[in-house]
Formats: sequence, C-alpha cells, structure tokens
Amino acid sequence: MKRVFLDTNVILDLLAERKPFYQSIASVATLADRKELLLFTSPISFTTIDYVMSKFEPKESVLIKLQKFAILCKVADANQETIDKSLFSLFSDFEDAVQYQCALQAGCDLILTRNGNDFRKSTLPVMTAEEFLNSIRN
Repeated sequence: MKRVFLDTNVILDLLAERKPFYQSIASVATLADRKELLLFTSPISFTTIDYVMSKFEPKESVLIKLQKFAILCKVADANQETIDKSLFSLFSDFEDAVQYQCALQAGCDLILTRNGNDFRKSTLPVMTAEEFLNSIRN
C-alpha cells in the first residue's frame, strides 16, 4: 500500500476547501478513507494549520476539522534525529527539511505538495495531488 506524505499546503487545501485545489486532494483523502493508501504528515503541519485557519474561522471549528483529519492521516515521528538531519540537510528552508525528514522516517513513497520547488533536494518523488491522481489512473 502506498504511503503518501502530505505537505501542509495540501492539507490546508483540503480542510479550508481552497479552490481550485480542493477537489484533487479530497479525492486523495477518499482513497485513504477507503484504505487504498496511507496518509502521513508531520506534527508541525497540525500546529501550522491551526494557526493559519484560526485567522479565518472559529478556533473550535478548526479543532473539529483537525480531529476528523487525524482519523485519516497518521502523524510521522519528529524527534532529535529528524531535527539533526534537517539542520544539516541541503534544503534551504528548515521547515521543508523537517517535513522531508518526517516523510523519510515514516517510510513514505512520495510527497504531495503544491510547492514542488521546495523539495528539489528530495530523493522521494514529489507531485501535486492532481499529478498523483493522474499517475495512479494510468
């Protein structure tokens, strides 16, 4: 079963229903709900999403969305090794390095993001939700 790491921006697309990106990530979430793939993200995605979404909707609403999302998506470990490898990685952005290291430690097969350039140094395939859906349809 494919192990798919979700970057923060695609989770925001899903939970905030951001158009035009919502439909493709919702389809990915449906595949996870059907147990056709496993979703992972990092702990920092949850805190970032709470921070960003709470600026636009009530905190209680955001918490409920995160609780429901946590049923579908496993949280990858972030520990001393994650931070050490991130600090000394070739990534120019520390947050992206942490996301990447979490994906590696969780044994993910690929990373879904809308900012592929952030993961240029990735050894894992990096694609958008739409690209991923197209790849599994073909």
